[in-house]
Amino acid sequence: MSVVTVQLGQCGNQIGHEVFNALCSDIHGTHGLCSKKENESYHDCCKERFFCKEESGAPIARAVLVDMEPKVISQTLSMAARSGHWKYNSHSHFCQKQGSGNNWANGYSVHGPRHKEAIMNLVQKEAEKCDRLGGFFTIMSMAGGTGSGLGAFVTQCLRDAFPTSFILNHVIWPYGTGEVIVQNYNSVLTLSHLYQSSDALLVHENDVIHKICAQLMNIKQISFRDVNQVIAHQLGSVFQPTHTAGEGSGYSRNPLGDLMETLVPHPEFKLLGLRNIPQMPENSLAYSTFSWPGLIKHLRQMLIANAKMEEGIDWQVRPPHPGSSIPSTNKPLHFNTSIANLVILRGKDVHDVDLGSFQDPSLYTSWLNPQDAFNAWKTPRAFNKYEKSASLVSNSQFLLKPLDSIVGKAWNMFASKAYLHQYTKFGIQEEDFLDCFTTLEQVISSYTNL
Repeated sequence: MSVVTVQLGQCGNQIGHEVFNALCSDIHGTHGLCSKKENESYHDCCKERFFCKEESGAPIARAVLVDMEPKVISQTLSMAARSGHWKYNSHSHFCQKQGSGNNWANGYSVHGPRHKEAIMNLVQKEAEKCDRLGGFFTIMSMAGGTGSGLGAFVTQCLRDAFPTSFILNHVIWPYGTGEVIVQNYNSVLTLSHLYQSSDALLVHENDVIHKICAQLMNIKQISFRDVNQVIAHQLGSVFQPTHTAGEGSGYSRNPLGDLMETLVPHPEFKLLGLRNIPQMPENSLAYSTFSWPGLIKHLRQMLIANAKMEEGIDWQVRPPHPGSSIPSTNKPLHFNTSIANLVILRGKDVHDVDLGSFQDPSLYTSWLNPQDAFNAWKTPRAFNKYEKSASLVSNSQFLLKPLDSIVGKAWNMFASKAYLHQYTKFGIQEEDFLDCFTTLEQVISSYTNL
């Protein structure tokens, strides 16, 4: 089944480009480490998911590019075409000249309705090219104006136009120190609106990815491109084909549907986090060996201690003892309770890996059976030059602190009416803000009480 990617704003377009790059370089890699037949079906499955077949020349990404200023889109189109491995459809993009000025309300209330028809026509055309449409994957930042405001508007339009398709929003959480003075407002408005129309939000935090670049990738001068490549690698490690548990021999049919089915058992809990190990500079790979038990042990501790990367994990954190009926307030400090987890293994000997430690009932909330809460997908084909790699997509309390912090900062600004006039002039009233705060307070409360 095919996925249509919608790249929104500067951040969405730059990350989208890196994602297609990562998928393509993985397909063209000679490091499959698996049988020829396996490799071929992996190829075909990836191409059907993310690319249209082109009679002559490079495959074309199933993507719609949207931005309110032309610069980034024209750079993205030409970089893809120059790569020689793939390209964007030259008619599947929409841009204007004026930008959204980092104002969510401008993107949502002005640009959205004004350009709805043109943008949705492009999406409709991409959807019609799919033999079987699996759903939509949108990529956007929360801090700016176009990605966040227009992104929230377009997500609502997708929900209206395709009521039965899956929608996964990939959201970039802003740096804590902040690039934009009103980023907390923009973030609160984005999250609360996406919570109404999306099936799930897959979140990457800029601060975390920055740390991975510095500490694991040893990059001295970190650029946005470095950050985006790490994000793209992590996304590729989830969306490239795998065998799901009940599939028999074929690759999983619908990556988005399978993801929602395994990870979102209740509409109140839609926040997904992603971790991937190992991660290291390409030139170190040749000198490194990894064992599955070691990777699994690290991944599990990263989950329960809420560590975002394999360095600096707190090994003191333990799950609560089974059978101890302590109320959730007395849980061990820093313990990260999960609703559902998905582990994805790629590479050598995947079928012998013991994942029993992830089925421990004490990792999960009491209202779900651990057998239902945990799933594993596997493929013997290695990913992006890593002989063995493991990814964890987790619906857990991982975002509670950042979410609480952003809502708190936005509320403090709102209480003193700072910058509100910039939003009211585009029709976003104080009541709209209050509705958004209520929605997110409810999300925080639900995740806290797991």
